[in-house]
Amino acid sequence: MAQHTLEIETRGPGLYEFTREAQRFVAASGADEALLTCFVRHTSAPVVIQENADPDVQRDLQAFFSRLVPRSDEPSMSWLSHTTEGPDDMPAHIKSALTASSVGVPVSGGRLMLGTWQGLYLFEHRDRPHVRQMVLHLSV
Repeated sequence: MAQHTLEIETRGPGLYEFTREAQRFVAASGADEALLTCFVRHTSAPVVIQENADPDVQRDLQAFFSRLVPRSDEPSMSWLSHTTEGPDDMPAHIKSALTASSVGVPVSGGRLMLGTWQGLYLFEHRDRPHVRQMVLHLSV
């Protein structure tokens, strides 16, 4: 078993890939076969496994989530109560609830068993920069 907390600096909404950092952590552990759990310690920025080849996928995902859950200053969102932390906050919580706070990735031969075009991402939903914590936990 090994554990590491990775800090990911965000610059606003978007997908921030941390696949390389996760693979370095796995390699440094010396584990051959294991399960890597990636757990994000925030309620407004989930973790996702997504395509890492075509940046249009990331842009389309952001556009979809923005259309699905607009900012709280949009008239269609006037029903929201939690608005004290800004118009991006409660929508970020809703978007995060639709995804996941953790993902598990099998490890074999000391390598993450991600598919050819898959990557690990923090999906930031808040407007301002943040430092997010991703806990990487390797179970052997």
